[in-house]
Amino acid sequence: CLATLIIMLVGDTYTLINYVSFINYLCYGVTIIGLIVLRWKKPKIFRPIKVNLLIPITYLAFWAFLLIFSLYSEPVVCGIGLIIILTGVPVFFLGVYWRNKPKCVNRLIESVTCWGQKLCFVVYPQGGVAEEE
Repeated sequence: CLATLIIMLVGDTYTLINYVSFINYLCYGVTIIGLIVLRWKKPKIFRPIKVNLLIPITYLAFWAFLLIFSLYSEPVVCGIGLIIILTGVPVFFLGVYWRNKPKCVNRLIESVTCWGQKLCFVVYPQGGVAEEE
C-alpha cells in the first residue's frame, strides 16, 4: 500500500495500472492452475459448478502466451509490478507468519488495524455479544 501511494504521488494512475495489471493476470492464471490441480488431486470433493477441463486448459494456453508476450515486450513494467507486489511479503511475515510477537508489536498491529477501520468506516466482526443502544 505504501509503495502504491508513493507511485501515485510520483506518477500517474495509468502507469500504476500498467504495473499491477501484469500481476493481476498472473494471479488469474495461478487460480486456474489451482482449479486444475484440485480437480486432479481431489476429484470427489463437492463443486457447485463443474466445467469441462478443456475450458481451463484452453484459458491457460492463452494466458501463458499473453504473459510471456507481456514479459518480452515490457520487462521493466512487469518487474516493477512484481516489486510492488513483493513489498507485501515482509508485511505477511510480520503480521501473519510470526506467531510469537512481542506485546509491543501486537499493540502496534492492533492500533494500525483500528486506525484503518476508522479511516475506511469498517469494523471487523467481533465474537462477543452485540451491544444494544
